[in-house]
Amino acid sequence: MNSSEEIAVSGMSAGRSAMRMGPAELVQAAAMARRFYLEGKSKIQIAEEFGVSRFKVARVLETALERDLVRIEIRVPAELDAERSDALRARYGLRHAVVVESPADAEESPDPENLGEVAADLLGELVNEGDVLGLAWGRSTIHMAAALDRLPPCTVVQLTGVYDAGTAERGSVEAVRRAAQVSGGDAHPIYAPMLLPDAATAAALRNQTGIARAFEYFDKVTVACVSIGSWEPGISTVHDMLSDEERAHYASLGVAAEMSAHLFDTEGRRVGRDLGERCITVKADQLRRIPEVVAIAGGQRKAAAIDAVLRSGLVTSLVTDTSAADVLMTAGPTPRPALNRADPDGP
Repeated sequence: MNSSEEIAVSGMSAGRSAMRMGPAELVQAAAMARRFYLEGKSKIQIAEEFGVSRFKVARVLETALERDLVRIEIRVPAELDAERSDALRARYGLRHAVVVESPADAEESPDPENLGEVAADLLGELVNEGDVLGLAWGRSTIHMAAALDRLPPCTVVQLTGVYDAGTAERGSVEAVRRAAQVSGGDAHPIYAPMLLPDAATAAALRNQTGIARAFEYFDKVTVACVSIGSWEPGISTVHDMLSDEERAHYASLGVAAEMSAHLFDTEGRRVGRDLGERCITVKADQLRRIPEVVAIAGGQRKAAAIDAVLRSGLVTSLVTDTSAADVLMTAGPTPRPALNRADPDGP
C-alpha cells in the first residue's frame, strides 16, 4: 500500500534542453544526482566528494531537474488514488485518508470489499506492539478482519454488540478472534445484540461478566476500526433493527448517519442520544479519546453519511472509494479539521 518513487537518472541521453550543458557538466550533474537520489547521500557529503560548496550542489541538482536530466516518477498501486487521498485528507483535516478505486460494476454498492483489504494493510501500519485494537460491528470491519495477514502483538476488543446474536460466529465476534489470532494477542468478544428492547435489559447485560470485562478495555483502546451507515434500509444496521415508528421518530430529529449505534445529523451533531441507553456499544466520549479511529465506508449512497460523521470529530482516518470521495470533496462548506476533536454539541 506504500507509495514507491522511481528516480530515473540519465546522462548524455537526457532531453534536448539538457544538452546545453557541456559534457563535463552533464557527467558531474548525473553523478551528483545519482549520489543524492539513488544513494541517499546528503548535499554536504556530495560537496565534500566533488570539492565544491553545498550551494553549488543544490544548484546543480535544481538544474538537473529543470533540464530533464533527472526524472522523478511517483507510483502507487493502481487501485489507490493518491491525489484524491491527499485532497480528502486536507479537506477534512484527517490524519490519514486512503481512497481506493471504485469497482466499475459497483457504483451503487456501499462498502466494496476491497476497502476492507486496504484497511487491513493500514491497520498493519498503525497498530504497534502493546496497543489495544477495538473493532466495532460492520460489514466493512468484518471484511477488514478477514483480510488481515499481519499485526504486531496486541489486545483486540469488540466495541459493539452484534447485529444478530445468531450470526455472531460469522460476524464481529469472528472478526475479533481473527485479528487476535493474527496478532497473537488476547481477544475480548461480546456475545450480545447491539440493540436491546429497553434500557434496563441493556444495563443488565453490561453487568454480565464477559461483557463487563470487554467494557473495561474501552478506555484503553489506542486504535479503533469502525463502520458508517446512512439512514436508509440496508445501509444502516441500527435503522434496520428499529420499528417503523422508531425510525420515523429519529428521522424527525434530522438523523443522517450512524456509527456504532450513535446517530448524527448533517452537521455532525449527535441526535437521539436516548438510543444509546438501549445499546451495547462504546460511548461517543470514549471514541473521542481514542488516539486513532479509522472509519471504513464507501459508495455514493454513503457519501453524505460519511461527511456527517467526519464533521463530528470522532474519526481521525478514513478508508473510502473514489465514488464517495468525489461527493465528499464538494459536500458543503469546508469542515473544521477532524483532529480538532472537540464535541460539536459543546460541553
